[in-house]
Amino acid sequence: MQATSDNLVQDLRAVIGDAEELLKATAGQTGERIERVRTRAEQSVRSARERLQAAGEDVQDAARELNGRVHDNPWAAVGIAAGVGLVAGILLARK
Repeated sequence: MQATSDNLVQDLRAVIGDAEELLKATAGQTGERIERVRTRAEQSVRSARERLQAAGEDVQDAARELNGRVHDNPWAAVGIAAGVGLVAGILLARK
C-alpha cells in the first residue's frame, strides 16, 4: 500500500513538473487563446501542487497514528492483518 502511494505521489510530481516545463516552453507564444489556456494550466498546476502537499501531510499523519496504534496493540494488529489476508485469499480463490 505504501509503495503504491509513493508511486502515485511520484507520478503526480512528474506530471506537475512536465506541466511546468510545458508552460515555460510556451512562454514566448502569444495570442488570446494561448494566454487563457496558460492561465488555466498555471492555476491547475498550482492547485494540484497544493492538494498534493496537503495529501502528503494527511498520509504522514495517518501513518503516525496507525504506527502508534499498532505499537499500543500489536496482537490486535496481527489479528486484523490475518483476517484481511484470509478474506483476500477467499475472494481471490473464487475467481
